[in-house]
Amino acid sequence: MIEYRIDRRSGVATYLQLVHQTKHALRLGLLEPGDRLPTAREVVEALAINPNTVLKAYRELEREGLVAGRRGLGTFVRRSLGEGRATDARLRSELTTWMAQARAEGLEKDDITALFTAVLETLDAEQHGPGAPDSPRRTIQTDQGDEG
Repeated sequence: MIEYRIDRRSGVATYLQLVHQTKHALRLGLLEPGDRLPTAREVVEALAINPNTVLKAYRELEREGLVAGRRGLGTFVRRSLGEGRATDARLRSELTTWMAQARAEGLEKDDITALFTAVLETLDAEQHGPGAPDSPRRTIQTDQGDEG
């Protein structure tokens, strides 16, 4: 079962952090169709957040067709986002090696994240062109509102 973590300093609404973490787990195969998500009560107790925040996240996931609520039973994964390609293991290994090298060079987690994101955005812009519908949008996160 997934264990959520909330970064109250990220500037990202709490419900979106739950949505993103769930999608991340689906992409990595940590959650599979049929798996039950933690109940709202379990998440509230673990994270000390408002129950409506959890319900909002689960409604968003349900709206996207990723999960389905079953009255009295809980919320269950309907479909995965990961394709389980054979190349994933090789790429993960190469990325792990790269990240270990970055750490050895003295980069912190935020430095690595910024570098990775910058390279990914550059590649996307080259493939889709600046301002194309599929190109990533730059957003600036603030330290406001940790619940949404």
